[in-house]
Amino acid sequence: MLYIGVTSDLYRRMAEHDQGLVEGFTRKYGVKVLVYYEFFDTMPEAIQREKSLKEWHRAWKVRLILGANP
Repeated sequence: MLYIGVTSDLYRRMAEHDQGLVEGFTRKYGVKVLVYYEFFDTMPEAIQREKSLKEWHRAWKVRLILGANP
């Protein structure tokens, strides 16, 4: 499973997912490994990128991940 989300505190958010504290997709599917991330100067920029990535086909996302994290 690939999960795309946005946060202002990556370390806190990862801990929440790892401990199963976040209801929904990540808990349901046991998503716990971070494979890719991007930083943005503003939250609106990050949210726009999140929305864009969520529209991508899975294969495009996998290529993005493998290109940065082989």
